[in-house]
Formats: sequence, structure tokens, C-alpha cells
Amino acid sequence: MDDGPARIDKALDGGTRQPRFRMVPVRYLLPNMITLLALCSGVTAIRFALEARYELAVASVMLAVVLDAVDGRLARLLKGTSRFGAELDSLADFVNFGVAPAILVYVWSLNALKTLGWVIALVLAMSCALRLARFNVALDDPARPAWASQFFSGAPAPAGATLALLPLYLGFLGVIDDGHRWALVIGPYVVVVALLMVSRIPTFSGKNVGRIPGDRVLPVLAFAVLAVILLIAYPWECLTVISLGYLALIPVSLRAYRRHMLDDGVARQSKG
Repeated sequence: MDDGPARIDKALDGGTRQPRFRMVPVRYLLPNMITLLALCSGVTAIRFALEARYELAVASVMLAVVLDAVDGRLARLLKGTSRFGAELDSLADFVNFGVAPAILVYVWSLNALKTLGWVIALVLAMSCALRLARFNVALDDPARPAWASQFFSGAPAPAGATLALLPLYLGFLGVIDDGHRWALVIGPYVVVVALLMVSRIPTFSGKNVGRIPGDRVLPVLAFAVLAVILLIAYPWECLTVISLGYLALIPVSLRAYRRHMLDDGVARQSKG
């Protein structure tokens, strides 16, 4: 049997043949699997919206928000962060928090404004894409001070999606009787949310919440369990309170950011 080609390949490899595919640790796969599940949830929300099953559509977007919070923390916990995972997460976030909420709000309300309503939906989706692109670029900024990690620049994509769906929560609660009838009010509100995502307004980041003092573990655990129970029992009431509370915290985060900037400026002057 002629083994000439095999000898040639072995000689070219320097005598050591490398495997065609390298082994990938499981810790890199688990966060990406959760990201893909979030993407499936966001795309499913679009399907429910087109079928006028709005409550299920909103629930699917909220599930994507939860999974998006889990995948990043799981990747950091398992030390499974990668460039591939970061890119996949950004693409999934654009669909889940840009495309899905835009289509959902358009079908539920903004299509009453015809072309103008579609333009508003496009503004929401484009703002989400721009916000994600700016976030990815800011990660590589070496001049960024350490305290800046406590803040986002503008509303993050999951928060923007949650805020954009506030009219639907109110509709499920009966506060808004018909989304199409309220389109002239909902349209400007969605534009404001879109502008908030691409703005430079600092908002609090929860990514640095890691360790809890030992004497506060039980109260925090009890509060977290109670919050989950309330969210399951009264989802639309809780999401309404969360959205309004987030908007109310924006002036607080702005003051905190300015205080950090002032302290940083004083520190630099003292060193100079």
C-alpha cells in the first residue's frame, strides 16, 4: 500500500500532526448556550407579537433579559469569557432588546400611525444597535477611570427594552384601554427611551454587585425570594414599578456620577 502522501504530510508537519479541531473547555460553552437560549426567547417574542399573543411576547422578552444577566455572570464565574462569546452576546442583545421590542410595540400600538409608527420602531432598533456598538468600543478604552465601571453611558439595552414595553404593562393592567388609541402618546415615549439608550446620561450599573457582607446575607436572600414571588404573582404591576423606579433613579445616578468626577478632578489637582 502506497503511504507516500502520508509521509509527505508528516514531513510538512515537522513530524507532529496537530488535531484538526482543538478541544474547547465546557466552561466556554455554557455561557454561549444560555446566550443562544436568550436569542431563541427574543425571536419567539416576535412570533408571539405577530400572533397578537402580547402577554407571552412580553414574557419572552423578560426571559431574555434574565438569561442575558445570567450568561455574563456565569462566564465570569467560570472564567469562560471569550471574544466569541462577547460578539455573540452583542448580536443576541440587538435582536432581543432592539428588534423584538420594536416589533412588539409597533404591532400593539404604533401601526396606528402607519409610516410614522414604523419609523419610530426603526429608531428604537437603531438606537439599541448604536448603544451596543458604543458599549463594545468603550470596553477597550484605557483612559477610562476605575470608578466609571459603576455606571453605564445611557440606558443599557435590557433596561431600554424594559422601559420601551412600559405601555404594554399598563395596557395589561387596564390603564391603557387600547394601544392604537394611545399611539400619539406612546410614540413620543418610545422615542425618548431610544434617545436615552444612545445618550451620555450616566445610569447605575449592577455588574459590580458581587459580594454581600455576612450580616446582610439573610435579609438580601429573603428580599430576593420575595421579589421573585411578587414578580411571578403580579408580573405587570412589578414591571411597571421597576420601570418607573429606574426612571426615578436616573437623576440620582447623574448626581453620583458628577460627584465622582468632582472628586477625581480634586485628586488630580492635588497630585499636580
